[in-house]
Amino acid sequence: MDNKNNKAWLYLLPAILFLTAFLVYPLIDVFVYSFEEGYNSASQTFFGVGTYNYSYVLHDPYFLRAVQNTLILVFITVPLSTGIALLISVGLNSITKLKELFQTVYFLPYVTNTLAVGLVFMILFKKTPYTDGLVNLIINFFGGSSVDFIDGPYWAKMFVLCFYTIWVVMPFKILIFTSALASVNKDYYNAAKVDGTSRFRTFMKITLPMISPTVFYLVITGFIGAFKAYSDAVALFGTNLNAAEMNTIVGYVYDMLYGDSGGYPSYASAAAIILFVIVLTITCINLLVSKKHVHY
Repeated sequence: MDNKNNKAWLYLLPAILFLTAFLVYPLIDVFVYSFEEGYNSASQTFFGVGTYNYSYVLHDPYFLRAVQNTLILVFITVPLSTGIALLISVGLNSITKLKELFQTVYFLPYVTNTLAVGLVFMILFKKTPYTDGLVNLIINFFGGSSVDFIDGPYWAKMFVLCFYTIWVVMPFKILIFTSALASVNKDYYNAAKVDGTSRFRTFMKITLPMISPTVFYLVITGFIGAFKAYSDAVALFGTNLNAAEMNTIVGYVYDMLYGDSGGYPSYASAAAIILFVIVLTITCINLLVSKKHVHY
């Protein structure tokens, strides 16, 4: 038994070393930096230890705006993208002809470069001296007035960001849901048909409970991915996200390190730890909820 355990640890050693070097050590390092006041990365010096970095970040209007944007993005895009992906997957699962073709079409956005998709969205929504964008042309056709979705009001920019995020993440969720639905035992559906159960009740009582672990997985990863959003906003609004009022928490961390306000690794570390605590808290809440609603 000892030889088997030693061999197992030997197989795990590369992964343990990799995780320690690139996950555990950086996390500890960032946690330490977050308490070092006035840390200078060039000279590796600081003038004090305390919670000032956290106080500064939590009172910084740019950070508070980034938190607001991130929370709106998370609590709008995760439920919507998961629900829409589930409905599309159920529809694809019921198709017999050209099923693989439709699955490929829905999956294409996932393998498309994020910035390329962002450029397409700018063409659709951005107003220029030559055109108001395709979306505004449709709005004008129905008698509405043009809206500047890229440089205009906050709600318009947030709408585009949420729409873009849902578009980008939905193909992966459709792929996972389609695989989960295909694995459901068909005997349950046959028994439901014999009993004359409606499609809606079959979905709620059979399909949803059977794929609940997949739903839970996509919700958890969706929350984590949405909290780490940054490239989506850059693709739409450029690198100066503070000026556009569309920065995210990850964008704030990046700005504190490398942006126009860069050179403050202590503030960036404090913001990163706050993000870590927020994500960890929401993940733990989801884990507690899953004990009652997820069936393994």
